[in-house]
Amino acid sequence: MQTHKMRRAAWTLAIGLVIAGVAAGAARAAPASAPPIATDDMPMADYLGLLARIAPAAEEGARHYLLAFQQRCGRPLATADLRRAMSDGDGDPVLMAMIRASHLRDAAALTRLGSSVACDRGAAR
Repeated sequence: MQTHKMRRAAWTLAIGLVIAGVAAGAARAAPASAPPIATDDMPMADYLGLLARIAPAAEEGARHYLLAFQQRCGRPLATADLRRAMSDGDGDPVLMAMIRASHLRDAAALTRLGSSVACDRGAAR
């Protein structure tokens, strides 16, 4: 039951982030003659800022996930790849578990989960 609630919350968050990303892109867009800004180009800081406003535990969990990815894989994770980890299907199970652990303030679980982050999340752009 709790897993279903977390999946639904993650899905709702992902939809909200897509809407917020499009709105932010439109707000930053130059004159009508310029091509629209792709949401895949959203800086990581902006994406994490949106997460912090919507769900602080999601932002904290994402930061732990990013750090674990950097440490395990030796490269940063692109914003687009983090967005996919949040929203593809039910979300990356490790990321979803890190969000839950952040919500529960479970530092031991965050440390344990960090060693489970997969490096096949795509290349940094």
